[in-house]
Amino acid sequence: MQTGDRIDRGSPLPMYHQLKQLLVKDIERRRLQPGDRILGDHELCSRYDVSRTVVRQALAELENEGVIERVKGRGTFVAHPKIAEGLVQSLTGLFEDVAARGGHLRSEVRRLEVVPADDAVAADLAIPTRTPVIHLERLRFVNDEPWVWTVTHIPESIAPGLVGEDLTDRSLYEVLESSYGVRLVRGVRSVEAAVANAAQARLLGIRRGDPVLALRSVSLGESERPVESFLALHRGDRSRFQVELNRAADRRAGTPLLLVTS
Repeated sequence: MQTGDRIDRGSPLPMYHQLKQLLVKDIERRRLQPGDRILGDHELCSRYDVSRTVVRQALAELENEGVIERVKGRGTFVAHPKIAEGLVQSLTGLFEDVAARGGHLRSEVRRLEVVPADDAVAADLAIPTRTPVIHLERLRFVNDEPWVWTVTHIPESIAPGLVGEDLTDRSLYEVLESSYGVRLVRGVRSVEAAVANAAQARLLGIRRGDPVLALRSVSLGESERPVESFLALHRGDRSRFQVELNRAADRRAGTPLLLVTS
């Protein structure tokens, strides 16, 4: 071990903070990639001659910062970067969010057909039950890794030719706007924690019971009528949602940007 790779016990910096810096430096120097294993707790204690408490605090902070991920029973690994999706500050789709960060999104269309709206879909879209709607199911890959499974419903009357569109490498929102003149202007989104069932786990390449983020959305067009509703199940280890909050000058004016309910 080089001199600069040791804990400086005379430094005013806490040992766990020094260890964090050393681990990040080691990952960069060795050019480790997402999914590569790093040393475990006991190995780090031995290598850097520190207590397990120091190691655990350093690893916990690195995990919170998205540098590493710890998998029970398997070890500690360099984390895959998480795609940040805007939750309320802008009405964008995952396609735009991934592209803005230099990634590539590909969709595997599992189902695309016209079906009668059930009660729940009809309520979301403010249409009578059994009105024809387009049912779109997609397994979406970011840089060829399964990332999110989505189920989208759109009234057939606003995009009658959508069932014939190729959505493999195209943004649904861009298709709606360019081909059907439908522009989404605002929406309501909510996100909640859930766990993957067996079928969802197989689709997303995770284990049954692993965490997923369930994003629900209803989007409105320029006529202020709902034009899209969807449910998206995001892998919890690959996604995060960011929210931009503003405090109104007059607290009595306006509506809250984020409402959390139990």
